[in-house]
Amino acid sequence: MDENDDTAAEPGGPKAFIDQREHPTRVGLVVPDVRGSFSQHSIDARKAEFEGLAEAIRLEVVFSEIVKVREVKPATFIGGGHTEMLAGRVKGEDIDLLLVDAALTAIQQRNLEKETGAKVLDRTALILEIFGERAATREGVLQVELAHLNYQKGRLVRSWTHLERQRGSGGYGFMGGPGETQIESDRRQITDRIVLLEERLEKVRKVRAQQRGKREDTKFPVVALVGYTNAGKSSIFNTLTGAGVFAKDLLFATLDTTLRKLALPHGREVMLSDTVGFVADLPTDLVAAFRATLEEVVDADIILHVRDVANDDHLAQALDVLKVLGDLGVSAETTPIIEVWNKVDLLPATDDPDDLLNIATPTGKVAAIVPVSAKTGQGLDALKLAIEAGLADKSRTYHVHVPHAAGADIGWLHSHAEIITRDEPTEKGSGFVVRVEPRQKTAFLERFNGRIESSDA
Repeated sequence: MDENDDTAAEPGGPKAFIDQREHPTRVGLVVPDVRGSFSQHSIDARKAEFEGLAEAIRLEVVFSEIVKVREVKPATFIGGGHTEMLAGRVKGEDIDLLLVDAALTAIQQRNLEKETGAKVLDRTALILEIFGERAATREGVLQVELAHLNYQKGRLVRSWTHLERQRGSGGYGFMGGPGETQIESDRRQITDRIVLLEERLEKVRKVRAQQRGKREDTKFPVVALVGYTNAGKSSIFNTLTGAGVFAKDLLFATLDTTLRKLALPHGREVMLSDTVGFVADLPTDLVAAFRATLEEVVDADIILHVRDVANDDHLAQALDVLKVLGDLGVSAETTPIIEVWNKVDLLPATDDPDDLLNIATPTGKVAAIVPVSAKTGQGLDALKLAIEAGLADKSRTYHVHVPHAAGADIGWLHSHAEIITRDEPTEKGSGFVVRVEPRQKTAFLERFNGRIESSDA
């Protein structure tokens, strides 16, 4: 396969951390509860989420422990007593892998492996593993491999002990120590691969920008679904559009952005975008790698923030989503946000919508709150109306005159604006009342300069 052929599929990508070819990997989960550390999420919610992350790639979870940590130990993170306890469980319960819900240094990882006798991965490595398994498109594979290599590169700089074992303790003095030549070689290969991936993703970004430009030449606004992973975005997307996007009760079921046309109640059409779910402490390299995908969110006209209000941790999850949106430069000040309170079918039945406010509250400034159930379809018609209302609030209406000879201008209005009414034609031409989206306002004003009779702006 030609390395320079950008149309070809990627030849493999990063080597997986977890190998389940022979048998399902038996894992133990360790959730450190560090004294004095702050988290929006309760320790029980963190534990449940970490278990969900492990189950997302079909690991056989043998035990899941919350470990009290008075202070983080530089050598092992969790301290000697807990390390001994884990070593005993690894030996007694035939554990292949320990997953630690924290960001471990390379030294901490190495020491835990040495002391417990099991492979050790931290939260970042587990999320990278899930993303690597889920990526379905060429762009997704490129994004995951880039994040993976950046993660590995950081650990290569700090510790690469297996290379020393491979090469032995011998070596020439000018090499700077055992394994140095191999370390430098591996580091260079990783760096070269990162540069290549960044170049390919830049090409993808340019293609995506061109596609967005073509959409901006039409009258279709973009409505982006965002939310915490497993909040039900893809299920809502499928129900609204009839699409077949993979939707399952799994964390990170969707990685690749999907766009479908959606007709609103009064005939208006929008492009609905389903995006990757967010999660607490999402690795920085992963957010950076997926930024091209998330540009669909940045450029959206309306954002639907899907919240799983049946989850006890939904408020902390919503705050995590707003943080990621803020990192992308998106807020209620830049883009109207509609909160979609999903999974209401799992809550106690009620005839009073205000009862939901005893369970959840909006996070920040929102354009609307719409309770829905993707499973039963409850509230989805109301959601479409809320999208219409949100778009109408952003749009402006104009009364414009078009001479008979300017047929191209009439075609432009049909393609780029919503024609509300058309006056009876006169000798001089026809009058139109049109609704114009913000993205089309500049082009509209330039094209119809001097022919706008009135507006609500």
